[in-house]
This record gives sequence, C-alpha cells and structure tokens, in this order.
Amino acid sequence: MPKLDAHISGDGDFLPEEDYELQSASQVSDPLLPSYDEHKPYFTSPHQRLEIHRRHSRFRRILTYVCLSLLVAVPSLALLACYVGRDVIERAREWDQLPPDVKDWLDGVLPAGVKVDHGAFPTSIGYAGPTPTGSEPALLATAPVLPIYTNVHPLVAPTEKAKNNFNIIQHWGNLSPFFSVASHGLPESSSLLPERCEMEQLHWLQRHGARYPTSYPEGPSAFASRIMNSKSNWNATDDLEFLNNWSYQLGAEILTPFGRSQLFNLGVSARVKYGFLLNKMKGRLPVFRTESQDRMLKSAQNFASGFFGIPAEDQYNLEVTIEAMGFNNTLAPWTTCRALGNEYKSKLAEWDSIYLQDAQARLQRMIKGYEITIKDAKDMMETCAYETVALGYSSFCDLFTQKEWKGFEYRNDIYWWYSSSFGYAPARAQGVGWVQELVSRLTKTRLMEFNSTTNSTFHNDVQFPLHDPLYVDFCHDTQFALLLPTMNLTTFSESGDLPTDHIPKHRSFIASKIMPFATNLQVQVFTCSGTKKVRLILNDAAVPLTGIKGCPNDDDGLCPLATFVSSMQELIGEVDFAKECAVDAGAPIAAEVGDMAEDSAVVVVPEEGEEGLQEEEGDDLS
Repeated sequence: MPKLDAHISGDGDFLPEEDYELQSASQVSDPLLPSYDEHKPYFTSPHQRLEIHRRHSRFRRILTYVCLSLLVAVPSLALLACYVGRDVIERAREWDQLPPDVKDWLDGVLPAGVKVDHGAFPTSIGYAGPTPTGSEPALLATAPVLPIYTNVHPLVAPTEKAKNNFNIIQHWGNLSPFFSVASHGLPESSSLLPERCEMEQLHWLQRHGARYPTSYPEGPSAFASRIMNSKSNWNATDDLEFLNNWSYQLGAEILTPFGRSQLFNLGVSARVKYGFLLNKMKGRLPVFRTESQDRMLKSAQNFASGFFGIPAEDQYNLEVTIEAMGFNNTLAPWTTCRALGNEYKSKLAEWDSIYLQDAQARLQRMIKGYEITIKDAKDMMETCAYETVALGYSSFCDLFTQKEWKGFEYRNDIYWWYSSSFGYAPARAQGVGWVQELVSRLTKTRLMEFNSTTNSTFHNDVQFPLHDPLYVDFCHDTQFALLLPTMNLTTFSESGDLPTDHIPKHRSFIASKIMPFATNLQVQVFTCSGTKKVRLILNDAAVPLTGIKGCPNDDDGLCPLATFVSSMQELIGEVDFAKECAVDAGAPIAAEVGDMAEDSAVVVVPEEGEEGLQEEEGDDLS
C-alpha cells in the first residue's frame, strides 16, 4: 500500500505532512540523536581547571550553610506555628475571619483556590446538535393535581425511634427540610389554577436552603467544645458509644450540598408550574432580589439555574442587596429596628426543663466522667438536624424518643412565636417594609415615602420594576415569622400565646410548617371572570385570608385584589416604625434574636439620612 504524504483537514483540504506535529523520519537509518563524531574534542587548560575547582568549592560551602540553616529554621517555625497557630485556627473558623495575607496564601496552595483554565478547557466548541425549545409549561392549569413534595434524598432520615408514620425530620422547626404542607386550614382547597381564572402575576418569597450552623455561641459547636475540652477522662457506652470517636465536622453559615439541591429543585418546580409567565415578560428580563450573605447569593443562583437552565446569567437580572451594618434591607429588616424582645429565653428554659428531663437522665447513664446538662441534650438534638442536612446522616438522631422530638419541635414554636412573630412586639414594624413593596408592585405605584426598612436607592424602574408578571425575592426564615402578624394572617394565631408547661392539642403555629429550610410563600394574582383576585400559597398549601379585613371565607383562599390591597394599606398605616423600633430612643442596640434564630440582630440606630445599622449574632434570621 503506498505511503500517504498528505492528510485531509476538517475543511476537506489536504494538509502537507510537515503541518502535523509528529513527522516520520526521512530515512530509516537516520540516528535518533545528533552525531558529534566529526567534532574535535575540547581540552581545558590547568588554569581553567583550577578556577572551575574554586567555583565548585565555594558553591558547596554556600549550599552547606543553606542546608544547615534550613535544618534549624524549619523545625523552629513548625514548633512556633503549632504553639501560636492552634488558637488562631480555632478562632478563624470562618473564611472572613482570616487575615487577607493568609487568605491570599490559601488561595495559592489549596485546591479551592485553583483557577480554572478556561483556555485549555473550553465549553463552547460548537456541535451542540438541534436545540429547539418547547412551549412553556403551565402545570397549574394542565394537571389534575399538583405533586406533593416530601423527598429528602440523599439524606438518611432517622426512623429508629419513629412509629405510626411519624416523620422525625419534619419536626425540626426551622431546621426541617422543606416539605409540602397538607393544609393551613383549608383542607378542601387546591393549589391548582382556580376555575375560570387566568394567572396574571406571581410574587415568590423564598428562604435559603439547608445550611451549616450560623456563628452563634450555642448549638452543635458549643456542645462539641464542651465535650472535647472536658478535663475528665469520660467514656460513653450503649447508644452513646459513638461519641468516643466522634468529632465536629460542620462548617458555618454557607449552604450544604443538600441545601444547594433544594434551591435548584425548587427552581425547576417553579418553571414547570409558572413557566408560562415568561411569555408575558414582553422581552424584559425578570428581576430576582437577594442579599449579600453567601448562602443568600448561592440560593438565588441555584434557584435560577433550576428555573432558567445553565448558564442562567443572561436570562435574568439578579439584584444583590447588602445585608450588613449601615444598610436598610426589607429582606433582612432587623438591621434597622432596635426594639427589645428577649422574653423568649426564660420561656425556652422553662420548656427545656420539662421535655428534656427524661433525656438528660437517660443520656447520663450512658456516659461516665462527664455531666450531661439540659443544654447538652438540646444541643445534641440540634446536632442531629444539622449533621443530617450537612453530612447525610447523624448518630445523634436515634438518641431521642418520638415524644422528645415533638417537644423539640414545640421548642422551636415557642422560640419563633416570642422572638419574631405574634408574641414579639416589633414584628409588624420589621415586616412592614416588604409589605409596602408588595403593595407597590400589586398597584404598580412607585413608593414615595421611605419610612421603614425600605432602601430608596433601589426603588427605580430598573432595579424595582412595577409591570412584571414575575418577581422572586430571597430571604431568611425570620422574614416569614414577621410577615404573619404584619399581614394579619390570624389563622396562625388562633390558638393564642404558647404555654411553656405543655404542648397544646390543636395549636395553629407550627414552625416546621411555616419556615423550614427552603420554605416559600407565593402571592398569586388572578383575573377571574373579569375580577382580579389574590391568593397566598405557603409551602404548597393555600392560606386562609379571613384575618385580612374584607376578605371572604373562600374555600380556595381567594380574596378580591382591591380588598386585599386596601387591607394591607390600612395595616401599613397602623405601624409607627419610629416608635415601635425605638428609633427616637437614646441608647443604641437591641433586638437580640439568638439561640435558635438564623441571623438575629443587634442593631444600632441610624443617623438621619443613613441606612440601618446591624451586627449579627444568633442562629439564622436568614
């Protein structure tokens, strides 16, 4: 077969053989390396050899000195690092706490800091194949029933102490993963599109996904510190034996892998249910809003990736507002309200001493050399929840009975009721800013008065559009607790203040159903037979609006839009933000929302013309 001296290029042209990287030798007998036989040998003079010897000697001496110095310096620096660095590393649990030079160094040596070589690994190489897009889905209008979401895959939910179909993972309060709620008081209602109604607008309020514990001085990290730093030689047995080899492995603040998947899946779900609203955008891009905290930004991005598909950046506008001291923010309103509200701490202590009494005694029998406290038992239950959503499984979960998990859930109810909702005096003042923005969007009327937590900087046609059919805001769990009294959703307060000596048989306020990880509230606007109506869907169940002045007792939770707006405007008018948030008071600081909250705030009153000031602490107001 004859040898081919040319090759065909991708364009069909022939390429000469020399254009290839690998070329064949012209002769089989050619040497693989150059031959130097024809060159004469070169001999150095005695003087040259002496100079070379001297240079080598000096080089060997310098190399010896360098090696000896390193032998002394490296161990010394290592010992110094072990002595000084241990405490520094303990304090620097969060990336933001690291000094800039250390972060720069870590960026250079750790895999997380490695930069992707987009030049060597391009993704846009053509050859994508056919890419036709189908019609936008509208599941609300086409399906006979909407799907119920209870899946927590790939988490291993605790089941050992559960019976009668009791789902432990749904009784962790604000630490429970999102699940579809059967009913908020309208058992016959459906989340489907009501008959003879066309959907006009959607306002989607979304909490971030499952996260690691926030940087507050209680909970899993505090328990780990107490048990690991105990001066006694303790030993655990029976169900607690795993503690002998246990170590704390949780991060802080940011989304867990499961938390990322929650938001992505909810984005997909929203597209399947409400994708048809994009047809009403008239060429505009939707505006999503979120805050600057890492878990908030990543939640919005993961949701958008599920809703729009990757890459999502060019399909929507993401407004990132600052959540920090010095900035008003309706999605993190505690930054500007410094009214006190610490009554919940004593109430939690009362309830803890009741529902954890048996658990404390039982756990104490499983460990020698360490005294188990009520706080330890409570922190172990939190560790169960956090480890499950972060690591997929936790050995702490099976330490507690079904009755104790019900008590833990009720503990969350007590906390949220008295720290951020109906039992918290400044709740309406903190929640009123977002309600003002909701009314602005519903009426397509620009806000002209900024007298609460609203930030006037972003209220313009670009960053706060008023004529879009789709709005998505991302917030913390506290926002949902605040909005219940702010919007007068009295269905959740029917059973009254929560006692601390027993669990009421039929309580209306259950945090697990109101503000779990990835909880969401959908404010839907319809045109029904020529009349505009509004409906609220919280975690896939319609919310009765009978507490809102003028709204009828409707089986589907519908209320005329004009009536709803009028009632919201009246509720807004009843709030004296300056008075209820003690803006005119002299001393700074106040609303401490710690313990189980997501991101509670300690707030400094703003000067005239400044944004609100905040310093965070606590579990997660996010």
